[in-house]
Amino acid sequence: MLIIKKAKDLKSNITSLRKQNKKIGFVPTMGALHQGHISLIDKASEENDIVVCSIFVNPSQFNQKEDFDKYPITTSSDIDKLIKSPCDILYLPSLDEIYPDGWNSEAKLDLGKLATIWEGEFRPGHFDGVVQVVGILLEMVLPNNLYLGQKDFQQCAIIKKLISINKYPINTIICETKREASGLAMSSRNARLKDTDIADALILSKSLFFIKNNFEKLNNEELISQAKSMYANNDNIKLEYLAIVDRDSLESLTTEKNNAVVLVVAWVGGVRLIDNVLLS
Repeated sequence: MLIIKKAKDLKSNITSLRKQNKKIGFVPTMGALHQGHISLIDKASEENDIVVCSIFVNPSQFNQKEDFDKYPITTSSDIDKLIKSPCDILYLPSLDEIYPDGWNSEAKLDLGKLATIWEGEFRPGHFDGVVQVVGILLEMVLPNNLYLGQKDFQQCAIIKKLISINKYPINTIICETKREASGLAMSSRNARLKDTDIADALILSKSLFFIKNNFEKLNNEELISQAKSMYANNDNIKLEYLAIVDRDSLESLTTEKNNAVVLVVAWVGGVRLIDNVLLS
């Protein structure tokens, strides 16, 4: 595996690969890699000649500095995992390589309502940072195929919108969320959970699968009401939102059953966790 830290070196390698007509798959990450990330790399390897993975913890997408400061940095173990995976190139840039002129907070794309509801409401400015860094990375790597995890459902929709607006010739492949045997969605943030928090964290997936298993039996409002009751009377877990929405627009579905996904965000032991399950 080739480790590249400079943008000019990455571009040079990508240019050479392009001249060889190599198909490139790209997996952007913020490190703290787990089996969910590796499954994306495995998928990319199956469908491309070259797999590029990036690790960059992007400060501009954290709307709380404390959250950024607490984000787990595990570069050595990440590299070990990638060496054992079918990753061909690891791009490991510094902050100055991504933002040589500093981050321009005024450089924003009009993403419409997609960026202002749910995560956009609770994390103002988050998607501006996501869009800027992903745009920079996509222009550096110029992949044929981009691989994203379904766990960050709204972020996937935002990135697809970015690709559409900028007319990048890139296919986006959304891969199923990987879960622990317990049902907990794999996440870099899980490393911050104490052992005593794990049981409470399982409420997220339990509430989602309750809705999925009863989706045809109960109306949407009843499903949400019963699922929310699972979070009651527990001081260690704070539900931020739980909603059945349209997969494309992310608008709430009060009665509609088609093209649906259920989204949830909750704080467990001071750690913000996110999950979702496709319903139809």
